[in-house]
Amino acid sequence: MIIIVESGADKQTVDNLVAKVRSLGFTPHPIFGVEKTVIAVVGHKTQEKIDILETMPGVQQIVPILRPYKLVGREVRADQTVIEIADGLEIGGERVVVMAGPCAVESYEQFSQIARYVRDAGAQVLRGGIFKPRTSPHDFQGLRERGIPVAKAVKEETGLPFVTEVVDVRDIEALHEVADVYQVGARNMQNFALLTELGKVDRPVMLKRAMSATVDDLLQAAEYVVVEGNANVILCERGIRTFETSTRNTLDISAVVALKRFSHLPVVVDPSHASGHDWMVPALSKAAVAAGADGLLIETHWRPQEAMVDGHQSLTPSTFDQLMDELPAICAAVGRSL
Repeated sequence: MIIIVESGADKQTVDNLVAKVRSLGFTPHPIFGVEKTVIAVVGHKTQEKIDILETMPGVQQIVPILRPYKLVGREVRADQTVIEIADGLEIGGERVVVMAGPCAVESYEQFSQIARYVRDAGAQVLRGGIFKPRTSPHDFQGLRERGIPVAKAVKEETGLPFVTEVVDVRDIEALHEVADVYQVGARNMQNFALLTELGKVDRPVMLKRAMSATVDDLLQAAEYVVVEGNANVILCERGIRTFETSTRNTLDISAVVALKRFSHLPVVVDPSHASGHDWMVPALSKAAVAAGADGLLIETHWRPQEAMVDGHQSLTPSTFDQLMDELPAICAAVGRSL
């Protein structure tokens, strides 16, 4: 349930309500919105204590939350969550954020070249996998620990914040010095031990939807992070598995609309993994922005034909540059900017 605090209530009143919730054996999560303050109350059989809490000073209303996710839903926060990725760069606001780079960091030369042209084209965040979970154990698994100093050097040279995938709890600390955003891949969306630990870090977490997960599944996975104290979660639609064979996955563009309605968290779209084809990525990127996505996660490679991972879905430098030239018109049409 959520406690809606009376307008004008002072800090002491809110503190008293938080203390009362704790004394009843529940976990309080105060959320200070633009228009109102609410306290999300999480625990077993919270409904049984509504009568007690309703008598507390400062309580305007108590609203039961019927959905299985409590903290990431619109019931607790009507206004959109805006997450700071780096100084001066936020996601969830008026600006659409483009995160671009190779699927995998392969070498300093490769990553440096790509980072420079995505920056020059207007991308605001650099992406690149250091640890790569692959379907086959014989495929390239990323540079792993050797990739961390490479990514760190390129990040410092270009000034771009960096998003990279964490595949194991043990990788969180190793990547802390270089990752501005931790990415949880589709295969790990329901790795609850990993999500719980990421709920304790001081960085945003981008959570990708698993290939057979529903929107509710994704939001409940996000809840695992938020309930531990890290409210900076970015949701990512990257295509789901269907009967269709002409694409790698099927981009569920309706999920963007649904997530924006049911949750206050920012939503990004990965058109590269959704389609599996470089020629589809520009059109799907525009569709995602038109549907309300707060950002795009795009794969690009300086030499796609030589890429060690997913070259077939990676944009060439010229195609990426063209897409970045075309996106501002789509953003402007929906009242946003790039």
